Amino acid sequence: MNEHTLSRRLERVAAQVPAGARLADIGSDHGYLPVALVRRGVLTAAVAGEVAETPFRAAERSVRENGLERLIKVRLASGLAAIEPNDGITAISLCGMGGETIRDILDAGKARLTGLERLILQPNGGEQPLRQWLMDNGYRIFHEELLHENRFYYEIIVAERSTPVAYTPEQLYFGPLNLQARSPVFLAKWQRLLRLKQRTLAGFERALRGGPEDRLRALELQVGWISALLK
Repeated sequence: MNEHTLSRRLERVAAQVPAGARLADIGSDHGYLPVALVRRGVLTAAVAGEVAETPFRAAERSVRENGLERLIKVRLASGLAAIEPNDGITAISLCGMGGETIRDILDAGKARLTGLERLILQPNGGEQPLRQWLMDNGYRIFHEELLHENRFYYEIIVAERSTPVAYTPEQLYFGPLNLQARSPVFLAKWQRLLRLKQRTLAGFERALRGGPEDRLRALELQVGWISALLK
């Protein structure tokens, strides 16, 4: 993968960036996403934010080698602190990290959100608490998709500030739009996870005779939800 050929996962993220957007790619790594989208003429400007020195230098190099220093600002900063008021950001992408981490980055940087940005999120697990944060902070999920790449399942969640929305616990767990679409890859993911959770549940039931039951009850609830989904 490079700025010329994105991974399938990043291509699906790129497809959700509006034409003419000003993108802040947080946790940009090598800066491949903003560089590719500027090269394609999708973005008018971008910020590539990185908290670690090594990927920050890699992103700087990608931007410099493509001659895009005027259009892409690379900043060493934690989370949304990479965004400055005069950037005029209209879309924010956070990809390839846990859903709880994405949630914490958004929550810590709430003061830098205007509410006008499109959030394009690709969590590696932890989707439920991330959806909970979106709901609690006035964001409606208007696009979800799930893809299978290199033996892993990846979810993409796109949200915008909207009128208040109330998702059910099952919608927060599976994704409200995923539940509606029930794509083959979505069903395959949950068939696999059902088998794993059933094995885990059996182990807990043997180990927790008379012991703490919170985790056991949560697993039983999730197994029930997944079993009902796959009927």
